[in-house]
Amino acid sequence: GSICFGSLLVAILEASKQMIKNLRESEDGGGVLLCLAECLLACLQDIMEYFNKWAFVFVGLYGYTFVESGKNVLNLFKTRGWTTIITDTLANSVLRMLSAAVGLITGLVALAIAQIQGMVFGDELGASAAAFFIGFVVGTVLTSTLMTLVSSAVNTVIVCYAEAPREFQENHPKLAEDMRTTWRQFWPSEFYY
Repeated sequence: GSICFGSLLVAILEASKQMIKNLRESEDGGGVLLCLAECLLACLQDIMEYFNKWAFVFVGLYGYTFVESGKNVLNLFKTRGWTTIITDTLANSVLRMLSAAVGLITGLVALAIAQIQGMVFGDELGASAAAFFIGFVVGTVLTSTLMTLVSSAVNTVIVCYAEAPREFQENHPKLAEDMRTTWRQFWPSEFYY
């Protein structure tokens, strides 16, 4: 229920944003108010999507409601002084680059298969571009879906580490020390364990 509620909020914001965009397009660019409303909804959507990824971790771990999870996780990060740390995670950027790289490789493989099999329909450049594009999209979408799982696991590790660093130290002392040392290098003033 909580995950559905969070997803519903994002869907409502997305639908509102699309309605305002359609109004702007139908009125020859719309007015300043429509432009401002579209900008405001885009900002709210970005905030909500960011808030969701951390709240969803709490919902999954502890079974709290979505709103309660959002409050708890933000309170946890504020208490730990980790607001900078959670806004600076590079894992999602790396995973997006990986998805794009796999998409490029898949596109090139699709292009090679099309060339080897002689699958040329019409002009050769258009067929080659179509084969590459289809391979790129398929590779990127499938890899992005898989990398969402990895991203969620990274977020869960960060939340669990923020919630119970001593337990992590007791159960995985070497990994906990490596994590502490690395985090202190990048965030010396925010990370004080």
